[in-house]
Amino acid sequence: MPAPERLRAQQFTLAAHLRDPAGAPPPPGIEERRLKVYRDLFYNSVQSLLAGNFPVIRKILGAEPWHALVRDFYRDYRCSTPLFPELPREFIQYLQERAEAGLGDAPWLVELAHYEWVELALDLSEASTHDEPHDPAGDLLDGVPVPSPLAWPLAYAWPVHRLSPEHQPTEPPALPTLLLVQRDAAYKVRFNELSPLTFRLLQRLSEFPDTTGREQLHALAAEAGATDLPGFIAQGQAMLAQLRDSGVLLGSRPT
Repeated sequence: MPAPERLRAQQFTLAAHLRDPAGAPPPPGIEERRLKVYRDLFYNSVQSLLAGNFPVIRKILGAEPWHALVRDFYRDYRCSTPLFPELPREFIQYLQERAEAGLGDAPWLVELAHYEWVELALDLSEASTHDEPHDPAGDLLDGVPVPSPLAWPLAYAWPVHRLSPEHQPTEPPALPTLLLVQRDAAYKVRFNELSPLTFRLLQRLSEFPDTTGREQLHALAAEAGATDLPGFIAQGQAMLAQLRDSGVLLGSRPT
């Protein structure tokens, strides 16, 4: 075998062994002491990154099940990116595949992983409030409200923000968990609960990005079955103003 092909074969053999020491033998000629250094280095790098991004999952599962889950991911999953910051997203995809395969994980595990990952995703986001043309003092009713790209409304079937070793429900509650994750000017990421009405308004602003605030509120009133339209619009106007004051809305732009 030519030297380049032999080297490539050795690299693949070593990589397979590092991923699955029990199932894939190492290349010949490498002493066990050195192999152990590489095995520990590679696995611990992946495990420590995931543990830092999913601390609640690690705490709920406990050390042994957590390491078993990470080792399964490390051995079986083929990531689509070489970027280390993207590894948590790949881990979520792996958990989703496990859920679809019915491997017996907790029913809330995928949503909890997404909830924990969102903080990192928003922290690393390159989006900027300067990317969105807007007038900070613009009319939120007769103009088009402009949402901040750094404020994300989220909906979960499970109460992901309350899960802990002491609280692991087996059935989802009747109502979804509605949250807002937001990054402020100091790059601090925080979560807040949303009312169903506020969540739906933010959802509509993304679904219908060229609609005025007044039109959004009229449509929202129809969805909610509101009978006092002027009162609903007045409350909605106050809601829009509050969202702007908190940075969830940047302002408005002309139609």
